[in-house]
Amino acid sequence: MEFGFGAEDEAFRAEARAWLAEHLTGEFAAAVGRGGPGSEHEGGALRRAWERELGRGGWIGLGWDEGAEPGAGTGEGAGGGSGGYGNRRATLTQQVVWAEEYARVRAPGRYGHIGENLLAPTLLAYGSREQRDEFLPPIARGETLWCQGYSEPGAGSDLAGVRTRAERDGAGDFRVTGQKIWTSLAHEADWCFVLARTGGDGSARGRANGRGARPHEGLSFLLVPMDQPGRIEVRPIRQLTGTSEFNEVFFDGARARAAHVVGGVGNGWRVAMGLLGFERGVSTLVQQIGFAEELAAVVREAVAGGAVGDPVVRDRLVRQWAELRVMRWNALRTLGSAGAGGGGGLGPGVGAPSVAKLLWGRWHQRLGELGMAVRGPSAAVGPQDWCADAPYELDALQRLFLFSRADTVYGGSDEVQRNIIAERVLGLPREARGPR
Repeated sequence: MEFGFGAEDEAFRAEARAWLAEHLTGEFAAAVGRGGPGSEHEGGALRRAWERELGRGGWIGLGWDEGAEPGAGTGEGAGGGSGGYGNRRATLTQQVVWAEEYARVRAPGRYGHIGENLLAPTLLAYGSREQRDEFLPPIARGETLWCQGYSEPGAGSDLAGVRTRAERDGAGDFRVTGQKIWTSLAHEADWCFVLARTGGDGSARGRANGRGARPHEGLSFLLVPMDQPGRIEVRPIRQLTGTSEFNEVFFDGARARAAHVVGGVGNGWRVAMGLLGFERGVSTLVQQIGFAEELAAVVREAVAGGAVGDPVVRDRLVRQWAELRVMRWNALRTLGSAGAGGGGGLGPGVGAPSVAKLLWGRWHQRLGELGMAVRGPSAAVGPQDWCADAPYELDALQRLFLFSRADTVYGGSDEVQRNIIAERVLGLPREARGPR
């Protein structure tokens, strides 16, 4: 696919730029630059209000009308040119334009990105008409927040090993019991989409006892309301940065309606894998704009402190810049393919997302390391004197260094990504796996 911006795209860019300039003022000016990775705890109430402002302006759910059933959804609060379940009709290139302009002005980190960018495309691809009508309009209005219930203590990158169970109750609905971990924004979310086992346990022992087949069979994708006191407990996890964006979530008989199983009972693996394909689409380009700003900050630090006079440092800076350009070109090359996962012979929805994750994860870690290197010994000193009220203060580059240590682990570790490429794309023999 040839990916470029035409006259209509540039007109859309001008509209987006003007709207952001007009609305990122007043109370919302205080949220500029807040809420990114490592600082997702900042400005919670203000950023929730900003989500509703985006919804009123029609900027949530761009392109949702693509493939939507005619007349579906309410589209309340939509701006001009509304359609489908979202607020504005937008081509793929226009979605990229909006993402670029949003990142350019350092607009607040999105609280609703999990619902908009992960759940919504999944419902459009696998959900029923009723599920779309119920859940997409509130997301488009910026009213409901979602979190993702995939990883567990014993099943991180290996999602087929999840043990959380969903059992039928007397009313025909499901009762969810188990634990999820590394759940971003669970402490703020209204709903959680949960991958749970509704069939056999998927283990070698379970297969021997006739309780299950292959590990990924018997899984279902359920939509679970988080407001269930006594049945759902959220415990924050403190990170290296001193903040707590991630959480543990404990389900103890939490109710999920039978009508809220996406894709049908037992088809959760297919739905979950489809969602992971959506996870690295347009958002990859948004992420790279943020990376470019971080790289610019490291360059400024190197110039101000004199580290740029070191030829080794200059070489590392140029290498980071060149690799970031390559990542952008690769993202644009693959974006138009099915599920943002095809192109280059990598196979739709499989190889390209894994390649992208491998590229940016280690790149970002190297950038954090470089940020500390250009500072020298002063990198170990905090931005302000210690006090009891602020015992763990970090500046942006220190937070970048610490938070990026997790980049090669979350969202599928590098080892798992390499296995996906080796086994599903290159057709190499599967890695030997012992019994669970």
